[in-house]
Amino acid sequence: MNTNALITAIDIWKTFGQGENRVEALRGLSLEIIRGEMVAVMGPSGCGKTSLLNCLSGIDTITQGKVFIEGESLYEMKEKKRDNYRLRRMGFVFQSYNLIPVLTAIENVELPLLSQGMGPKVARVRAEEALIRVGLKDRFQHFPFELSGGQAQRVALARAIVNHPRVIWADEPTGALDRETSNRVLDLFDHFHRVDGTTIVIVTHDPEIAERADRIIYMDSGRIIQERDPRQRRNYHMSWKGKRGE
Repeated sequence: MNTNALITAIDIWKTFGQGENRVEALRGLSLEIIRGEMVAVMGPSGCGKTSLLNCLSGIDTITQGKVFIEGESLYEMKEKKRDNYRLRRMGFVFQSYNLIPVLTAIENVELPLLSQGMGPKVARVRAEEALIRVGLKDRFQHFPFELSGGQAQRVALARAIVNHPRVIWADEPTGALDRETSNRVLDLFDHFHRVDGTTIVIVTHDPEIAERADRIIYMDSGRIIQERDPRQRRNYHMSWKGKRGE
């Protein structure tokens, strides 16, 4: 096992239903995600992208195989320990934001810290810091219905980073946003990746988002069919442009 890997999946399967209704969402899939890496997962609808994210993060269980995180077997942990690990060391960003509508922005962000047993004063300071980092200093007391889509997603991102996670899992985080707003949100993902060294895994249909990653994984029918380093393409274009300008 690669000692630089934060997450290692070995021959994982995920099936739903039985008999004629049996669906194999993941089919003997193996991969490693390196510490500090940004990975984009692409593929057609129904290919298993979200199932992969859910199984690697412990949101869902696997049918067969092994998942290791920081060298520890995720599914050999007791359920309480696995839930606690996810709460303390993972952040999540979803297309639908998943904000609690009756809580303000700052209350949504501090909730994971309070759930860990952190004192309310410390949790409030940490939540304020996270919201400031995503550019929402003037939105602390706004409710989700008072926020634009981009602002709501930045609150969700602040909630994801407030516990200084090892990894952020993002499932179509810009799917409900226009291009300009998407780019602003993605700039924040880039910032936390480059500055904080946070490992980020993004499920997306958007090739422009994927091109920002260190590695793109392409899936189909529950398997990885290809991997690509988009930096090689960027370096090629930069080299080609330089030669043309000579």
